[in-house]
Amino acid sequence: MATNPETVAPATGATGAAGVTFECREVGYSYLDRYPALDGVSLTVRAGERVALLGANGCGKSTLLKLLDGLVFPSSGEFTAFGQPVTEDTLEDEQFSQAFRSRVGFVFQNSDAQVFSPNVREEIAFGPLQLGLSADEASARVDEVIAMLGIEALADRAPFQLSGGQKKRVAIASVLATNPEVLLFDEPTAALDPRSQYWLTDLIEQLGAAGKTIVNATHDLEALPRIADRCVVFSEEHRIVAEGAPEEILGDRALLLSVNLIHPGTRL
Repeated sequence: MATNPETVAPATGATGAAGVTFECREVGYSYLDRYPALDGVSLTVRAGERVALLGANGCGKSTLLKLLDGLVFPSSGEFTAFGQPVTEDTLEDEQFSQAFRSRVGFVFQNSDAQVFSPNVREEIAFGPLQLGLSADEASARVDEVIAMLGIEALADRAPFQLSGGQKKRVAIASVLATNPEVLLFDEPTAALDPRSQYWLTDLIEQLGAAGKTIVNATHDLEALPRIADRCVVFSEEHRIVAEGAPEEILGDRALLLSVNLIHPGTRL
């Protein structure tokens, strides 16, 4: 897959202190105010960094991604993006909201929750149009992303006609069309066939090399050296219990066992 530097170049704009993109300080979150998902999570993500969130199902990885995307807000603690607090109140400001939404893109685990337009071309154009691009500008952006991802044959098809792997490509294309500075991926390789898994891992690797800030929530330990500079490990108690380079985390068998990322019989 050949990437186009103009499409994948980082967006311009100020970041926080010393290039900080996201900062969570003692963040807590509970669903329905009763079911804990995050407990005292402190995390800094710097511009251009590739971070992998690791942990068992239900540990809080997906919730943290939603928080980074401004879809949920901390029950306690603070969350800032690009040096600015992100709250329900700040996102009600149209100028702040548009700036934030243009800089952060989220690829959901379930593509059916993300792909909804009558055909692929309209799906990819939706984001650029919402950000205020003209019809001609959006069309040019769509053509560029379709060519970059090699999905020309899907352009006029309806989403319900696509396979799971094809829907994933379209979902990614719809996010890349807005040229976000930050890409959030929730279990990107889950339920994909081996060829699609390799394609997506390769894409994430290339996007990182192009300067995008990338945060992945994943169980794919094999792909970590290719898609992450730093791993953040969650316990089943919804707390961060370890951080380190992929090789350091993968080499700590006791840690992986304790957070239910591997079975005692697993060979690494």
